[in-house]
Amino acid sequence: MSRILILQGHPDATLAHLLHVLAEHYRLGAETAGHEIRTVRIADLDFPLLRSQQAWQEGRMPASLEEAADAIRWCEHLVLFFPLWLGDMPALVKGFLEQVMRPHFAFEYQEGNPLGRKGLKGRSARVVVTMGMPAAIYRHLYRAHSVRSLERNILGFVGFAPVRETLIGSVETLNADDCRKWFTRLEKLGAKAE
Repeated sequence: MSRILILQGHPDATLAHLLHVLAEHYRLGAETAGHEIRTVRIADLDFPLLRSQQAWQEGRMPASLEEAADAIRWCEHLVLFFPLWLGDMPALVKGFLEQVMRPHFAFEYQEGNPLGRKGLKGRSARVVVTMGMPAAIYRHLYRAHSVRSLERNILGFVGFAPVRETLIGSVETLNADDCRKWFTRLEKLGAKAE
């Protein structure tokens, strides 16, 4: 059985959105299959934005994020849920990743090695993204640019592999049957820890 971290990246902590329900179905599938689950809701965390490279390289991670960082270190599989806003992850998710994926936690600098040592190697990830546009348009016309950047330049850089994605488009027009199909898919992914 696997240790799975569900990282809920919807910035609105006050309402239940489709992403919250999708994450719950993933959790249900994983729990039913016997996996150990932890959940972190980024919207519930209080942390400042980084404003300089020096603060990122030399500053300390805020105490409010230490439990989330421990959960990332603990997990064998990370599932990050977020809505596509302005073609990218919400600023809150990016701010969280900038704070947590720091040197001495997510990677180590090494002299003579421009890529450094991956501090979170040995973990896999899935990115689940909802969006208003059709997923095929985002994937093929826009080349899923922001998800690719997250997979390669953040998660891949610190050691997550493989990193898979689930893109759910046209969310405003999904009917009850469409939603049930997605819920079933997420439960199956959770059961397989994928």
